[in-house]
Amino acid sequence: MLASVSSCAIVGVDAQKVSVEVDISYGMPVYATIGLPDAAVRESRDRVKSAIQNCEYDFPMDRVVVSLAPADLKKEGALYDLPIALGILAASGKLPLDFGKRSLVLGELALGAEVRPTRGALAAAVLARQEGMDLLLPKACVEEAAIVSGVRVFGVANLKEAVDHLSGESALTPTTCSTKYDSPVGQRQPDLAQVLGQESAKRALVIAAAGGHNLLMLGAPGSGKTMLARRLPGLLPRLTEEQILETTKVYSAAGMLKPEIPLVLDRPFRAPHHSISDVGLVGGGSLPRPGEVSLAHNGVLFLDELTEFRRSTLEVLRQPLEQGFVHITRARCSVILPARFLLIAALNPCPCGFFGDGGHRGCRCSAREVSRYLGRISGPLLDRIDLILRLHSVDLGSLEPAAPAASSAELRGLVVSGRKRRMARGQAGSNGGLGQRQLHEYAPLSKEAARCLRQGSSRFGLSARGYHRVWRVARTIADLEEGYEIEPKHLLEAMSYRANELYTL
Repeated sequence: MLASVSSCAIVGVDAQKVSVEVDISYGMPVYATIGLPDAAVRESRDRVKSAIQNCEYDFPMDRVVVSLAPADLKKEGALYDLPIALGILAASGKLPLDFGKRSLVLGELALGAEVRPTRGALAAAVLARQEGMDLLLPKACVEEAAIVSGVRVFGVANLKEAVDHLSGESALTPTTCSTKYDSPVGQRQPDLAQVLGQESAKRALVIAAAGGHNLLMLGAPGSGKTMLARRLPGLLPRLTEEQILETTKVYSAAGMLKPEIPLVLDRPFRAPHHSISDVGLVGGGSLPRPGEVSLAHNGVLFLDELTEFRRSTLEVLRQPLEQGFVHITRARCSVILPARFLLIAALNPCPCGFFGDGGHRGCRCSAREVSRYLGRISGPLLDRIDLILRLHSVDLGSLEPAAPAASSAELRGLVVSGRKRRMARGQAGSNGGLGQRQLHEYAPLSKEAARCLRQGSSRFGLSARGYHRVWRVARTIADLEEGYEIEPKHLLEAMSYRANELYTL
């Protein structure tokens, strides 16, 4: 007898429908799985057999063939255990054959028939809504899947519950989402008031947060680069409901959601180690999965000790920095992963770390060593960074301030005000993402301001991309100062973030 159960494969951050077909026929006892299964899917035979027998059902001692269609799509993970087990029971006559048309099923089985959580529940719920089907999945994943409205979500703790529900013996109640879309901004982030001194760096952080500009900090060890970077998420406004769902979908596909917290309510902050591979940074694999740039979507990606990263790894950042997504193509599939993040990078000015820093002992590096060290970062990558800031060691006298430093909440108010002015003029995206035509529309320059921008770009040898980036930063600075017109002083401040040793060496 033939039975078919609907399931899904997680491709990138989306779910693609997979039909689990089970055929039981007379012959020698053989169990075969076809349809490009990986090792975890092939090993499901023993898990499914033990789960069925531990529920006191008979496992068929005939020829069992499990086909996963489409056959040219790679199937990964243990999420097919539950649909395979239900397909075997349906083909054995213990379940109605038509349930596979009404329900989308996924879940990993334990040997004792318990249903364990799997990744991709949110994407599966979106697919179930598109197909007009119910969703049957592990009980630990129901809160995550119930976020999607318009689909009935049923959670099961074991195989017996799933059989009883589908057979009509003991129908389950659909789960409703109990998670709230609100979270106090900055509650779990460190406060910028804890950073004493470095007022110019705090100003650059506010500009970066208000306009969505990438930031590079160049400074000696102990100058506060990492402390500043970790406090940047606290300056960003609260995620919108749409952004929460986008970010949660990425983390769900990566299997990084906790059952007790099914939503990503805070801005992500990702700080990968410099030994990370290209695939780990941008995503990939035979069935592509999200990398660090996608996990930082709608948040912050922090690359500490930038020169220690492999150059080939850094070069793959060009597309996401420019376009806000990663397009990964493999032999059997092509996916687009979201990757609109705020990049903040930090590095030392030389191998020993003290070049040009008067507050510490002298630098031991030669000019050639310094040039070679900074040369590990390519010009095209630097050209995609809006703000390049030189930090110096903090004066010990500033560690005992006379007045309290500005908190993250106060500075976040400036950021929110700047973004509101952007939206008030009808601009949809951030200033950092403005195209050339949009710059002329939303950031017009007077004759005096245009002359100032041309002269400054010529003096610092900026490329056409660098020219427009200075223009975008000036638009953000004007927004922060409650001005519609971009004045020469705004452009001069924006250009000051391009005049640094990283370009002149």
